[in-house]
This record gives sequence, C-alpha cells and structure tokens, in this order.
Amino acid sequence: MEMALKDMGLDSSMVAAIYDMLDVMDDTSESKPQHPSRAYIRDTKAMKATPADIIEYPKAYHFVLDMPGLKSDQIRVHLEDGNLLVVSGERRREKEKEKEKEKEDGVKYIRMERRFGKMLKKFILPENANKEKICATYQDGVLSVVVEKSPPPEPKKPKVIEVKIGQHEGGGGGGGEASQEVRTEGSQGPADTEKDGQEATKTQ
Repeated sequence: MEMALKDMGLDSSMVAAIYDMLDVMDDTSESKPQHPSRAYIRDTKAMKATPADIIEYPKAYHFVLDMPGLKSDQIRVHLEDGNLLVVSGERRREKEKEKEKEKEDGVKYIRMERRFGKMLKKFILPENANKEKICATYQDGVLSVVVEKSPPPEPKKPKVIEVKIGQHEGGGGGGGEASQEVRTEGSQGPADTEKDGQEATKTQ
C-alpha cells in the first residue's frame, strides 16, 4: 500500500500521516462498546416481568411463579449447566379472533392492558438440591416447581481396632515381649507348685 501511495505522487510525510489516521480509526472502532443483542434485552425484560417466590422447607425448595394465560404444554422447565433451573413460556395474542372482530362493524379495542409476550425466570439451585428429583405442577395460572433436598451425609463412624493379648508375631527369645499369663480358677502357677512340694517334704 505504501508503494501505491508513493506512485500517486505523495511524499513520505503525507504517507506517514495517512497511516496515522488509519491507526486512529482502527482504535476507535475497537473501543466502541458492544451493544446487547435483542434476545438478551428481551430475556432481561421477561425476567423482570415474571414474578416468583422461593420457599425453603425442611426437605425441599419450592419455586412459585405467576404465569397466567398459558397452557401446561406452553411452559418449559429444564436445567442448564447442571444447577441452573430455567422456567419459560410465552403468551401470544389470538390473531384469528382479532381478525374476526375487525371484520365486524363497530368493533375495536379501546384499551389493551393485559400482558403478552415471553415469560422467563432463572434460579441457581443450592448445593444440597437433588437435581434428580424435580417436579412441576400448573394450576389456575400458577406454576409450582418442587426441588427436593439431598439427605445430609452420614457421619463417619470411628474405626475400632481390636487389641489382642500375646506375643508379637515373629518374636522369639528374650527380645520379644512376654505374653501375659491368664490364669483360670483351679490352675496352679509356679509359686503354688513349689509351695506344694515343700509341704510334701515336711510330711515325710
């Protein structure tokens, strides 16, 4: 490109100035903030417009959401990234009925306040939530999602090591520990045997 500019009759100072202008334009384009996408804006509005309650019970978590005007097959409940509970649905206007009303003479909307559009809510599940035991029920425009808690881990029992009485294995001679003598009733030890022998000599 530099050769092409010089061929046009521009001197070195003009070529350097053009390159500086191009660098400034590149820096400006890179520094421009990236605007959020329409999908992101739409999801953010839907999450703010979808009210929800979270209730913790001793054995489960309950998520209660208002989702009026939907059928059960229009609601989706699923997990993302292992621990993100996502609830979504969309309420649309009945276009066929609107067209029929437009055909009728003198029929028009004076006020439209009912909410239509996407409904969305996301919940990060706690660590003790059991992802395998999740159920959802929908009745009278209210969705209830129940996530059971995982049972707490059982405490580890201490390992009991049996203590045996006797000489260590492989021990012999005087170096090993002497085994403990266990006497039972009626048995005689070395001292009792020697005493009995002395009494027998005196008798003779």
